Amino acid sequence: MLAPYACDPALSRGRRFEEVSAPTRTDYQRDRDRIVHSTAFRRLVYKTQVFLNHEGDLFRTRLTHSLEVAQLGRSIARSLGLEEDLVEAIALAHDLGHTPFGHAGQDALHACMHDHGGFEHNLQSLRVVDTLEERYPVFDGLNLTFETREGILKHCARPAAEALEAIEPGGVGRRFIDREQPALEAQLCNLADEIAYNAHDIDDGVRSGLITLEQLEAVPLFDRYRRAALSAHPAIGHGRGQRRLLYESIRLMLSDQVYDVIDTTRKAIADVAPQSADEVRTAGRPLVGFGQAMRAESIVLKRFLFQNLYRHPQVSAMATAGKQVVHELFDAYCAEPGEMRGGFGDRAAEAGPALSRQRIVADYIAGMTDRFASSEHQRLTGRRLFD
Repeated sequence: MLAPYACDPALSRGRRFEEVSAPTRTDYQRDRDRIVHSTAFRRLVYKTQVFLNHEGDLFRTRLTHSLEVAQLGRSIARSLGLEEDLVEAIALAHDLGHTPFGHAGQDALHACMHDHGGFEHNLQSLRVVDTLEERYPVFDGLNLTFETREGILKHCARPAAEALEAIEPGGVGRRFIDREQPALEAQLCNLADEIAYNAHDIDDGVRSGLITLEQLEAVPLFDRYRRAALSAHPAIGHGRGQRRLLYESIRLMLSDQVYDVIDTTRKAIADVAPQSADEVRTAGRPLVGFGQAMRAESIVLKRFLFQNLYRHPQVSAMATAGKQVVHELFDAYCAEPGEMRGGFGDRAAEAGPALSRQRIVADYIAGMTDRFASSEHQRLTGRRLFD
């Protein structure tokens, strides 16, 4: 049973190109299925988070991260009476526009595009589902519902929002101009993304040896659950049992964060008492969130990961190499667009004011996996930056 403030698929604002509804699926289920079958979704398996693809098979990828966000989002959505299929669709699509080499690749591509409108992965994810996927005979993109697209575009600067509004009046860019909130399902995916990110970066960081359980004792949010796990299972504090200690600590932390979000969000919803998804959008503030104490502890954890993992010399060295690959690929393709495959070279050769050669090159690079970008860089430059 959906709560009155949830997004009801029967009341969707619809698709950009009108289609007859499927007889056995809601529109949000159909969105999810289209995303899962897309080319961009399959590529996520070789796009990585913190550790690059060649560094090991067990570290998180954009695909496994998206699945974890979807699992957390659906669990919370069920308790709040939200539309689970919409949450899943947004979660599975939210990283489709990410570049190879994680945030380093995004920063590099943004620098390359500085004089050509910049690059932002949320906008690129929307561009993927609206334009770049080529699967249907009568429209570009996946033709997803407004609500799924609204959730994919979680950040947008005003100039970009105004550009979207000019193309699609009253569409997904409008709320950034009016300073409204997205639907609760979109708000939930945004927070589930953060929860999943922090948890799996602890896991990957410890298993890689770049951070230790001893270092994490300085992080109150994690250490509370580490001590609880040891109290309940003393044997896992030594030797091979420490891997179980890591997993149990993360499991307890995730569970408590989920319960905190559910309780805090229920109270916020009760205060505002929205009777529709549109009343959520005009509530003036996000309604999905952590409680004050959990938010403060989460910030401390994020700072720890930033200082000790994301800025670790080994991670920084790989990030620097990834940035170099992106910069040099961008320059090479802009100079010789015919080196791009899949029709991108022809498009770049025919580029004009409406769609620049640089934007087409950015689309091509953003769609690459880590290993394809590395192999293309080696092919074009004769140099190999990753072992």
